[in-house]
Parts: sequence; structure tokens; C-alpha cells
Amino acid sequence: MPTTFTRHSPETAPPAARPIMSAIGREFGFVPDPVALMAESPELLSAFTRANALFERSSLGEIEREVLVLTIATRNECHVCVALHSSKLTRMGAPGDLVDALRTGRALADERLEVLRRFTLAVLDSAGAVPDDRWAEFTAAGFTARNALEVVLGVGTFTLSTLANRLTAAELDPPLALFAWRREEVAP
Repeated sequence: MPTTFTRHSPETAPPAARPIMSAIGREFGFVPDPVALMAESPELLSAFTRANALFERSSLGEIEREVLVLTIATRNECHVCVALHSSKLTRMGAPGDLVDALRTGRALADERLEVLRRFTLAVLDSAGAVPDDRWAEFTAAGFTARNALEVVLGVGTFTLSTLANRLTAAELDPPLALFAWRREEVAP
């Protein structure tokens, strides 16, 4: 990688990033490596945290949001995001087969969540020009136009983080080691 990125602490980060880093540190009990690296650009860190807060308030359910995030994380090969959101789903009490299927890119047993996973991939793969059959499947599963736009919000939010994490070569923090992930896990 041509550039080495600085891992900031709340004390060394640009002033605009410091309060964001401190808040995240309180939430996690430590400053995650991706945050320490994103802090180089307070604008990026702020954009991600604000967009994430909006996404968390969307009409998609908590499990649905995590399905979307893990779908993006595996597609974009962000090992940190896969670990973090696998951990979150596990803490939420999600079935182990759901987490495993998301980590490996296999079809989900829950039909509605599988429709959401396929729709998310269609949004990514078509740059938003989702084919008619995916739209029909999405709405037949009970999702709405609002939900479709919130998928776009999630895609934008987690494209920011997955690309930044890969660009900066963010490392997996020790508390997430149990959920470490490699691209090789994904089914062909």
C-alpha cells in the first residue's frame, strides 16, 4: 500500500474527530481500529457515524439491518465488518445458521431475509437499477418502497466503512477475534 495511515487516539486525532472517537470508545469500551484509522478524516468519520445513526432508525428491523450489513461486508470483503456484525448478530441471539449463511454467502433459511439479501445484492450489482423480478420478489415479501430506499441508505453507509477499512488495512480488534473471517469462507 503506497500510504501508511495513522492510527489515532482521541488525543492525537484531528480535533473534529476527537468527540466522535471518545463516544465510540465509551460505547465499545475501546476505540476500534477502523475508527482510529478513519479519524484521519473527521469528515469521513462523521459521515459514517451520522449515516449509521440514520440507518439504525430506519423502518427495517434490527435483524434485517444486520442481514443487509453482512451481505455488503462479505461482498466487499471487509473482514472487520464481517466480524463485528457477526458478533452483533450473535449477541442479539440470532440463529447460528443465519450468521453462518451470511458469512458464507449461502441462501438464508428465512425466506423474507433471503429476499432482502438478494435485493441488497441486486442494488449493489445493478448500481440501483434493480431488475423487475427482484422488485417483484421484494414487494411480494412485504417490503415497501421506503424499505427499498433504506436499503440504499444501508448500502451507502456500509460502502463507506467497508471501503475505508480495506483502504486503511484496518485490523481486527482482539475482542472480535472469535468472529474472524476470511474470504475463503464464502461458498462458490
